[in-house]
Amino acid sequence: MRFTGRLKAAVTHPVLGLVLRVYVGAVFVYASMYKINYPGEFAETIASYQLVPYWMVNFIALVMPWAELVTGILMMLGVRTRAAAAAIGGMLALFSLAIVITLLRGIPIGCGCFTSVEDPLGWDTLVRDLMWLAMTIHVYRFPSALQLESGLFKSLREVEA
Repeated sequence: MRFTGRLKAAVTHPVLGLVLRVYVGAVFVYASMYKINYPGEFAETIASYQLVPYWMVNFIALVMPWAELVTGILMMLGVRTRAAAAAIGGMLALFSLAIVITLLRGIPIGCGCFTSVEDPLGWDTLVRDLMWLAMTIHVYRFPSALQLESGLFKSLREVEA
């Protein structure tokens, strides 16, 4: 087998998909925990980005962590994996855009990704989020091992057979 064939087999291997799926899901579950427990501090972090109208800050601070938690759990379990990956990918794209805008504007704030007290945003934060986005795209594109959805949502004919 040629090198490109081996590379394609390695990239599309179901175990790699499983590892990436569980890792990205766990990151989102972990990121949601602090935000759910301290929504006021998370609202202050959102407001410090200066990208959202003031009347939406509290709504986003309450909804976003729960969306992160639910999509992270679904991704880890392998239930509705493509939908969870699409949602997480969308969030990561928005986070990356917010980071770029904030860096270009020169606003010295912490990310607010995991706690309210973090190092100021930097280009390394953007690279980290883009790497997570690439992992999420991989999970979306290629099936992974131990996905629960493959056995959960069978038609009646498949169950009877």
